[in-house]
Amino acid sequence: MESINVYCVNTQQSYSVPLGSTFNELATIILGEDSAMKPVAALLDNNLQSLRYRLFRDGMVEFVDGSTQDGYSVVVRSLIFLLYTAFRELYPTGSMNTEFYISNGVYCSFEADGYIDSEEQIAQICDKMRQIVAENCSITRELTLTEKACELFVANGLHDKANLLIARGTLYSSVYKLKDSCDYYFGVLAHKTSALSVFDLKKYGEGVLLVLPDAKDPSRLAEPISQPKLLQTFEENRRWNKILGVTNIGDLNQSIAAGEGNALLNVCEAMQEKKISQIADMIASRRDKVKVVLIAGPSSSGKTTFCKRLSIQLMLNGLHPIPLSMDDYFVEREFTPRDENGKYDFENVDAVDIPYFTDSVKRILAGEEVEIPKFSFIEGRKIFEGRKVKFGKNSILIIEGIHGLNPKVTSLLDSETIFKVFISALTAISIDEHNPINPTDNRLIRRMVRDHKYRGRSAQATLEGWEDVLAGEKKYIIPYQEEADVMFNTAMIYELAVLKSQAEPLLREVPETSPVHSKALKLLKFLSYVKILEPISVPHVSLLREFLGGSTFKYD
Repeated sequence: MESINVYCVNTQQSYSVPLGSTFNELATIILGEDSAMKPVAALLDNNLQSLRYRLFRDGMVEFVDGSTQDGYSVVVRSLIFLLYTAFRELYPTGSMNTEFYISNGVYCSFEADGYIDSEEQIAQICDKMRQIVAENCSITRELTLTEKACELFVANGLHDKANLLIARGTLYSSVYKLKDSCDYYFGVLAHKTSALSVFDLKKYGEGVLLVLPDAKDPSRLAEPISQPKLLQTFEENRRWNKILGVTNIGDLNQSIAAGEGNALLNVCEAMQEKKISQIADMIASRRDKVKVVLIAGPSSSGKTTFCKRLSIQLMLNGLHPIPLSMDDYFVEREFTPRDENGKYDFENVDAVDIPYFTDSVKRILAGEEVEIPKFSFIEGRKIFEGRKVKFGKNSILIIEGIHGLNPKVTSLLDSETIFKVFISALTAISIDEHNPINPTDNRLIRRMVRDHKYRGRSAQATLEGWEDVLAGEKKYIIPYQEEADVMFNTAMIYELAVLKSQAEPLLREVPETSPVHSKALKLLKFLSYVKILEPISVPHVSLLREFLGGSTFKYD
């Protein structure tokens, strides 16, 4: 039998294996049937493939399980397909919408002659999912003419998928099948339902939460957490999307194709300005007590521009904003904490000189004239250039930083004088009804464009550091978001269409030899669904200009 050679990253050994072997067969040969690792997919030369993929050439292979970023994405997509299949078996004419990520799960809504949301109905769907897992059903992928795929999806009531694929314009498209269900998914799925035993289904708000496995230990269930303010923010966004008639990328593409892209852009910008104005009014209504506005949020949320636009609205309310950035209060480099790999951990709250920062704030509020430092990342220290501030009668401090809501900061200030704002790009739309967009992907695209434009960093460098950024956010930022007085979603319906023209060329530069090549391919495929909207129409005061360039605001 003819054979080929593969090098396995997991074992760091080379193997001669039969030509045409599937990755599932290779996993048995290389890892063994009793291996503790339970792969759900594999990377072939840094390109993610299903375990059903047959290998016909030499290559570098790495098996991935649910504890890796690639493998976890496979599990999540597959669980959504499992949920849809179970739902359709019970409600053949019903519809399911997976809307957004929240509380260690995916928020879903079901309709079948009314909403499906009772505890009994949810338990019934969950039991059906477990039954399908126990049957160890195959999940297959067929490549077919896009025209035929669209006809199949329309026949099954999946019009959003047909609209998406038509706009993408490829000759062939993938159709996934599980039992009697067909669907389309953004990326590889598991090959068997037995790989999907860890999940739960619970009532959550007005909908249902598909509880996902723990990202670090996929053998156990993640713990759902109460996030009422975040849920309210998502639901407000969903209501606006329905009013505008743009809830997914297919809708966005149709709007752009019809010449309505600029009108949509203007409405989105106006909505965002109105929301900022409302937040400013809330702060101004408490001017007798509130003296400090703390603005926190994860990377690439647009904190700097939000602060500038909020300051303008506060001025209209007769207040005098004094801006401060917590980034100027980092500890000197030699005191910066390091992570488990010995690298500087700038996401760590202890990377901020909190005693010095809070002392400065208290002195400012006491009416002293205080000199504000500027942190030099090149020299790794605070430098003083003579910028001094003094608090006046109508003054208010506007402080932005990723740790603005951390108790290590807020507990040292008078709680009655603080107004707390949490902002993030919570991805305004989905790919289609069964493919929600992870907000971290939205922010990653923003950051990649900004890093290239303003920091001279390649897309590869941004992608390589992204997991560390997310780990820091999960530990130091996200746990405190519900402490905010108000949440603000900085994502806009149209933004992916504008970012696409700048992001795609950067992603194509990531070499095949790079360990993050699979992530670059994932984002390229993601952006391939979106029609381009030229950036020229984006207002120069738009929050998006912080990443695109061309803003009227000055950024240090």
